[in-house]
Amino acid sequence: MRIFRHDTVAAAERGAVVAIGNFDGVHLGHQAVIGEAGRIARAHGVPHAVLTFEPHPRRVFRPDDPPFRLTPFRAKSRHLEALGVDLLFTLHFDHAFAQRSAADFIESVLVRNLGVRHAVVGYDFVFGHRRGGTPPLLQARGAELGFGVSVVAPMTAQGGAVYSSTRIRELLGAGQPREAAALLGRFWEIEGRVERGEARGRTIGFPTANLMLDDYLRPAAGVYAVRVGIDEGGGTLWHDGVANLGRRPTFGGSDLRLEAHLFDFDHDLYGRHLRIALIEHLRPERKFPGIDALKAQIAADAAQARALLQAEPAP
Repeated sequence: MRIFRHDTVAAAERGAVVAIGNFDGVHLGHQAVIGEAGRIARAHGVPHAVLTFEPHPRRVFRPDDPPFRLTPFRAKSRHLEALGVDLLFTLHFDHAFAQRSAADFIESVLVRNLGVRHAVVGYDFVFGHRRGGTPPLLQARGAELGFGVSVVAPMTAQGGAVYSSTRIRELLGAGQPREAAALLGRFWEIEGRVERGEARGRTIGFPTANLMLDDYLRPAAGVYAVRVGIDEGGGTLWHDGVANLGRRPTFGGSDLRLEAHLFDFDHDLYGRHLRIALIEHLRPERKFPGIDALKAQIAADAAQARALLQAEPAP
């Protein structure tokens, strides 16, 4: 997949079928929109593209909100590539961009700069200044300007819930990663580079790899059964493990971090890039009266996580 940080492209990239949206989470509803663009692109023998925006508009309009991203750019781009997307157009979103009218976005970005053959959007897609652009407007202008437009209807999960990034955030905040996975189509991951911590885990027999959450949504604090993916060249090697997400109250910690212990693994991970998938929330984080009580609980958590993950299909 080729990534463009602009909307000025060569002739070879023009004429694509483009799915347009923020696609935070790349959940099953998003995948329906992106997949429809792929189906049309294959039928016409043209590139399959996605057009998205960074940073997320919510970060621009509500900068003081707590972190909320399900898939920061690196994670989002990886998921899009796995869906067979050929071209990813990522436009910089700021207050100046937000002032552009819906008509200008259609005429300048879609027609003049990208020369789209066909656009695919979700039923709730809005764009342009004051959210003035809607799917019906896009369809009408597409007919006038010579490109097709498909609008994908809402998709519902079992039980009738519409696939929604907001709902996924709610489930993760409630400590329900399995329910969130049913809407995502995969277990939700936090990824990043391993930071140096206080190395307390190693001294008590449970060494951990520590990740800061940065722009990621803050899920429910506590202990999780996890799968940890280690980047190895072009692939990812997965290991079962147990992780604590929180502030380490037994040690008087203050910063929020994810500390993962990999089972049957004894290699240096400092500086390595990891993907940590949350499989099951085992218990809330709590303060223990001393190190011995903490060690005993970690051993019990690890045993519970091992048993649970043995029954979980490998990624």
